[in-house]
Amino acid sequence: MKWAIIVLIMMSLLGSMMWVMPSPRQRFLAKLRQQASRLGFQVQIVRVTPPRAAGQVEPEMLTATAYRLPRYNLEKKLRERFIEWQVFRQTAVANEGLPEGWCWGAGERRLNENQQAILNTLISELPAGVKSVESTPVHISLYWDEKGDENTLEQFKALLQPFIDQQF
Repeated sequence: MKWAIIVLIMMSLLGSMMWVMPSPRQRFLAKLRQQASRLGFQVQIVRVTPPRAAGQVEPEMLTATAYRLPRYNLEKKLRERFIEWQVFRQTAVANEGLPEGWCWGAGERRLNENQQAILNTLISELPAGVKSVESTPVHISLYWDEKGDENTLEQFKALLQPFIDQQF
């Protein structure tokens, strides 16, 4: 009887330790976010409100992971007149100039033709897990579901670099 109690206590302690340990998905995300940090990304969990989708009465609030590349190359004058924009992967009314299945959250009709072409190239090369792209004077962000690997992060960095270089 004494051994049964000892075994039960040991199993209870072992079970508690296993419950506290991170899952394989949590370990993967920690490694992915650490790699993103090494590449210069800032990773944040944020709440985003996309525009109303077609047929939707109220916009839904989304919790997403933002992978942000900071802008260090903007002078104060450029920051003051910077055109902020955001696009979402969904069908809505405000979709002028964007590929099918994408819509504007902010900045519709504010980019020039060259900037619009670069944005559309970016959109065409993004994996399906990217739900939104946002550009502000502080950073350019991708809102991603984190289903990929370290190679995806390097692809993101290469895709976002023209936006940093051309300052839009």
